[in-house]
Amino acid sequence: MATPETQPDVVGPAATRTTGLFRTKTVEQSIRDTDEPDAKLRKDLTSWDLTVFGVAVVVGAGIFTLTARTAGNHAGPAVSLAFVFAAIACGLAAVCYAEFASTLPVAGSAYTFSYATFGELAAWIIGWDLILEFALGTSVVAKGWSQYLGTVMGGHQPIWHFGSVKFDWGAVLLIAILGVLLALGTKLSSRVSAVAVAIKLAIIALVLVVGATYFKLDNLKPFIPESVPVADDTSGLRQTLFALVTGGGGTTYGWYGLLAAASIVFFAFIGFDVVATAAEETKDPQRNVPRGILGSLAIVTVLYVAVSLVLTGMVSYKDLQGENATLATAFALNGVTWAKNVISIGALAGLTTVVMVLFLGQTRVLFAMSRDGLMPRSLAHTGRKGTPVRITAIVGVICALLAGFVDFGTLEEMVNIGTLFAFVLVSLGVLVLRKTRPDLPRGFRVPLVPLIPILSVLACAWLMFNLSVETWLRFIVWMALGLIVYFAYSRKHSLLGKRNELLAGQAEGTGKIGS
Repeated sequence: MATPETQPDVVGPAATRTTGLFRTKTVEQSIRDTDEPDAKLRKDLTSWDLTVFGVAVVVGAGIFTLTARTAGNHAGPAVSLAFVFAAIACGLAAVCYAEFASTLPVAGSAYTFSYATFGELAAWIIGWDLILEFALGTSVVAKGWSQYLGTVMGGHQPIWHFGSVKFDWGAVLLIAILGVLLALGTKLSSRVSAVAVAIKLAIIALVLVVGATYFKLDNLKPFIPESVPVADDTSGLRQTLFALVTGGGGTTYGWYGLLAAASIVFFAFIGFDVVATAAEETKDPQRNVPRGILGSLAIVTVLYVAVSLVLTGMVSYKDLQGENATLATAFALNGVTWAKNVISIGALAGLTTVVMVLFLGQTRVLFAMSRDGLMPRSLAHTGRKGTPVRITAIVGVICALLAGFVDFGTLEEMVNIGTLFAFVLVSLGVLVLRKTRPDLPRGFRVPLVPLIPILSVLACAWLMFNLSVETWLRFIVWMALGLIVYFAYSRKHSLLGKRNELLAGQAEGTGKIGS
C-alpha cells in the first residue's frame, strides 16, 4: 500500500505537471506535508496575533524619518497623499497574498504559492530571493536598531574596534535575544511583539497629540508645490534603470515629485507579506490570515497618513529639506527639545519588532524549502516547542555575523527588489491558480479578477524599474548563484521529484505486468 509520502495527489479537473523543471506541487500535497510528525509547526496564532505581526514589521523607524525627508525633498505637504497612493499599490499585492494564504495555508509564503502555480524552478528562485530579502532585512534593521541604541546611550555607539575591524555588538545582541524568543515559541514571540508594538503606538499617539497643538493650516499651502527641476547627480550604475533606459533627468515637487514620493514611501509598507509565512501556525487560517494581512495594512496606512499630516502642519516643508530631517526636527523647530529622546525610544521599540518578524519570515521560508528537500531535510525538524530550532539557530548566527561585521551601504535596496519580485509572482499566481484550480475552496477571493492582479504586477514592475542599475546587477548575480545551487543540489534531493519518479516506476511496472 502506498504511504502518505508516495500517495498520488488528487488534483481535481486540472492536470498537474509532474516532470521537468516546472513540476508543480499540488495544494493537497502541500497541506498533507504539514502533518509530518517531525516537521510540524504548532497552530497558536489568531487574527489578532497576525495583525500585531503586520503592524510590528511595517511600522519601524521609517515613520519617524521617511515622512520628514520625503516631505522636504520630494512632495511637500502632499506627502500624506503619497502614502495613500503607495497604500493603494501595496493593497493590490496584499489582496493577492490574502487569497493565496487562505487557499494554501502553509509556511513559505511566496515560495509555497509559486510551487503550486509555476512549478519547482520558479519556487526555488523565489525562495532563494526571499532568503536574501529576509537575511539582509534582518541584518540591516538590526544595525539601525543599534544606532538608535547609541542615541539613547548618550551618543556612545555600541561598537567595538579591533584595529580596522568594527564589531557592532548592539545588533548582535538584539538578534541573539530575538533568536531565543523565536526558538521558544511563536506565541511567546507574538506576546513580546505586542508589548513592543504597544510602546511604539503609544509614542506615535503622543507625537500626534503634542504635534497637533503646533499645527498651522498655512503650512499645508500649497498642498502640492510647483515642480522644480533638479540636477541628476547619479550616473553610471547608481542611476535608476528608468533613467538609464530613457536618459531623462527629473523634477522634484509637483505631480512628478508626488509620484516619485509614492515610489519612495511604498517601501515603508514592505513587510506585510511576512504575515503569510506564519499561515501554517495560525488557527482557522482561511479566515484569520486575510484579516491579519489586510487589517495590519489598514492600520499602518492610517498611522502614516496621520503622522505626515501633523508633521507638515507643524512646520513648512522647506524646513525639512536635506537628508538629516526627521520628525524630531519639526519638534525642535517648535522648541520641543525632549521629543528627540522619546522618538528614539519609539524607534528602538519599532525596530525591535521589525527585526523579530523578518527573522521569523526567514526561518519559515527555509523551513518550507527544507521540508520539500530543496534544502537539507534535517533542517525541517521541529523541537518540543513546535518551532524549527535548528534553522532558527543557523539563521541567527548568519544574520548576527552580517550585522556585526558588514557595512551594507547600498545593499539595502536588495531588500526592495527581492520583495517586489515576490509581489509580482504572487499576483500572477492568483491568475494561474484561478484558471488551473477553480475548484479549490478559497477563504478570501481577490475582487475584479483579472484587473486587480494585473494592476498589482504593473505597479510593482514600475517600482522595480525605478531601482538602481547596480541593484539590478547584484540581483541577477544572486539569482545566477541560486540556479547553480539548484542544479547542483536541490533538484537531485527534491522530495517531489523523488515521489514522482517512484510513481512513474510503479506505473511502468504495472504496465509491464499488464502486457
